[in-house]
Amino acid sequence: MAVVDEIHCSHCGAPLSFKPGEILATCKYCGYTVVVETGQPFTFEHSILLNRYDLASVDAPITDWMRTGFLKPSDLAKKSKIQEKNLVYLPFWVVSVEAKSTYKGIFERMAPAVVKEGKIEKEYDWLVLARKATEFPTKEYDVPLAGKIPFDFRKIEGFAKVLNSEIDKDDAVEFARQQIDQHHRYLAQEDVDKIIEMNTSINVKQTVYLHAPIWFVKFEYKGKLYQLLVDGASGMVIKGDIPSSGFGVL
Repeated sequence: MAVVDEIHCSHCGAPLSFKPGEILATCKYCGYTVVVETGQPFTFEHSILLNRYDLASVDAPITDWMRTGFLKPSDLAKKSKIQEKNLVYLPFWVVSVEAKSTYKGIFERMAPAVVKEGKIEKEYDWLVLARKATEFPTKEYDVPLAGKIPFDFRKIEGFAKVLNSEIDKDDAVEFARQQIDQHHRYLAQEDVDKIIEMNTSINVKQTVYLHAPIWFVKFEYKGKLYQLLVDGASGMVIKGDIPSSGFGVL
């Protein structure tokens, strides 16, 4: 279906702004979410995690991160200067699944080699970033789902940027299936050295569209710029560049 030239919010009538490639658009006036291709109301759960920090208070978790950890320079907190602090509400699909895998493989670490069979059964709230060109360490992000509430645009700070989804629900579920299958293969290879057969079944229980507050921070240390990602809901550092005599990432 072709994308229409202009979409108005079906809830309040305000014009919706979106960029090419975006699948879902959220009204900045009333917070209603619609499907860009049809202009119809979004029918899945749309949630948000609340940001706990403003431009001043977010310095606290940043400084705490700089002061801790043996890999960091001892003067990192003292000599660093924060250059940028941008709050972005990133869109994610949270795919809740039950995943079961059975496998057969060869264990070769000790002679003689033996054939082993095994089973993996796990439940996941699998996180899929709903943007195509944005790199984000989803595996490092322990999204605090217990704090999610129904999406309310009034809870979003005026200085924050809100990104729309570029991936629909079906694509997100398929991506989650592929990643979970790869993950179970990795887990199986901890038990066997060579996989002969493997079958994975995935039961999708729920799919939630979620906006999460992420602080994108740039800081300067000894003339070089480094990046830090801070979860605005919990204050935890998701990932950060570590200046050193070499170079590390946490």
